[in-house]
Amino acid sequence: MREYITTFLSTLPYGIYLTNRFVQAGFIMIFSIILAKLLLFSFTKYFEKFAQKTKNKVDDLIIERTKKPLFYLILVYGLKLAILSLGINGIVQKTVNTLMAVVFVFILLRIFDIIIESWGLAFAKKTKSNIDDVLLPLFHKAARVVFVVITIMWVLSIWEINIAPYLAGVGISGIVLGLALQDTLKNIFGGITLVLDKTYIVGDKVKLESGDVGTIYDIGLRSTKIVTYDNEIIYIPNGYLSNSRVQNYTRPSPRVRTHVEFGVDYGTDIQKVKKVILNTLNNMEDILKDPEPVVAFLSMGDYALKFKASFWVDKWDQAYSKKLEATEKIYNALNKAKIGIPFPTHTIYMKK
Repeated sequence: MREYITTFLSTLPYGIYLTNRFVQAGFIMIFSIILAKLLLFSFTKYFEKFAQKTKNKVDDLIIERTKKPLFYLILVYGLKLAILSLGINGIVQKTVNTLMAVVFVFILLRIFDIIIESWGLAFAKKTKSNIDDVLLPLFHKAARVVFVVITIMWVLSIWEINIAPYLAGVGISGIVLGLALQDTLKNIFGGITLVLDKTYIVGDKVKLESGDVGTIYDIGLRSTKIVTYDNEIIYIPNGYLSNSRVQNYTRPSPRVRTHVEFGVDYGTDIQKVKKVILNTLNNMEDILKDPEPVVAFLSMGDYALKFKASFWVDKWDQAYSKKLEATEKIYNALNKAKIGIPFPTHTIYMKK
């Protein structure tokens, strides 16, 4: 660009323009602004209309999200040429070069984000496995970190900062940093392990070793978020989850069995109890007939004959409400059949 403007100035009748660096720098900036405006106009007038005719939306997003950064990149490049024409070096030139590097990497990052969001997520949805649905966001976050590191290294080289002495101590500092980030790294690798092992996915209902029950809301790079029945989010480090016992109610299928335990008076006909309870369960809605409900006589307790009624529901989110409903109906059915429900009592024998 600078050579074209110099040639253009040499054709002017006034030779003073050839020696005036400020005029040359001004022409460079004006030419840069015109070129940037022309590029922005071309994107809006032609490229966007051409992209709208294509089937995919990737080109539309790339044009939409990169036209302004490219506009500023041309302006910054023109500023760099203007500064060179003025013979200005040092901090000003390094600052402009830094701006160019940041804008350029920002454009690349936007294009990368569009590719991941469009093609990557579309590919993940087509696959049967859920591993890529979780690993893709993790890869996206890690790649953004890499872009930031590259930008920092580029800026350091622009400012002629020698990082060799710092790299010499990477061995020792790496050990110290590894010890300091031990828990963080354990959580990151724990999250990758959970995804690869298919321990759970977003939407699964799980019960933790601590007794907390909830639905998987998000699997992050460092922690997993679980929403409880009280609509509270619990943040759990992935390192803890990868080394603890997790009960998944959704796998291998959303069907789940629930139980209601109860007791009756001694001397009650066991077959009558089973018949009354089975009739009650079979008349309830949303209780599966296959497998059919079961009433088991467990033991002869201290003050009652102990039973357990078991039945299946189609989805795990129905289990709790159906258990409450079955408990109420079993109590009413026992009362209606005049089957006694005992409570703890003590019989005292007095010796004369």
